[in-house]
Amino acid sequence: MSALPRVLTVAGSDSGGGAGIQADLKTMLALGVHGMSVITAVTAQNSLGVQGAWELPVEAVREQYRSVVGDIGVQAVKTGMLASAELVETVAELIAGTDAPAVVDPVGVSKHGDALLAVSALDSVRTKLLPVATVATPNLDEVAQLTGVRVESEPDLRRAAAAVLEYGPRWALIKGGHLPGEAVDLLTDGSEEHWLRAPRHDNRHTHGTGCTLASAIASELAKGRSVPEAVTAAKQYVTGAIAAGFPLGGGIGPVDHGWMFRPGSPGA
Repeated sequence: MSALPRVLTVAGSDSGGGAGIQADLKTMLALGVHGMSVITAVTAQNSLGVQGAWELPVEAVREQYRSVVGDIGVQAVKTGMLASAELVETVAELIAGTDAPAVVDPVGVSKHGDALLAVSALDSVRTKLLPVATVATPNLDEVAQLTGVRVESEPDLRRAAAAVLEYGPRWALIKGGHLPGEAVDLLTDGSEEHWLRAPRHDNRHTHGTGCTLASAIASELAKGRSVPEAVTAAKQYVTGAIAAGFPLGGGIGPVDHGWMFRPGSPGA
């Protein structure tokens, strides 16, 4: 039996299981790759929000990463919650020394509006992390936080992408899910553009969408797909997961990472 493609997620733990490391590993399993993890922070989190967050020491993050990459190897890396400037810079340095594509989800706040990245770390994301990214996947709030560009309508996505690309990622995927109308994203490397559209599903249970999309992109890159092919396949997967999102607890439930395996699922 040949080894499965291997993907490493570097992110925080979501105790409620809807986002973070837990969402990443579920996505990787669903898409047929072997998921591995470097935990950067532990959160006390549920469907109502984040009640607490504790980042791990830099040395713990560095050793987890080196342990996996040095022995098992990776075909793609995905980053999520990195919490502090010190962790951002450490992870950026590790990625720079890894011969694999990197998907950077510049997580700033949770679905509920809870801060997951120190304001003091924003400059490190701009100058250290984005330059080592194969694909950066900010949502509109993260675009505004990182670049100052505010997207009010679909044509603004081009301006947002240009601002993100100035920091050095090879590709920028600007997620327009917060705009009215259909769910439209713009993928560009500054020369070619790919507009990705999907119907908007009337479902409030969308916790973990960003983590899931970034992990799906990394999974498809690990299989050898090009960036446009990987992003297109990931968009299809996450659209189905959103359609099948389900209630959990008293707040916003998660997307369904296993929707493809459930007969009759609204995403199937």
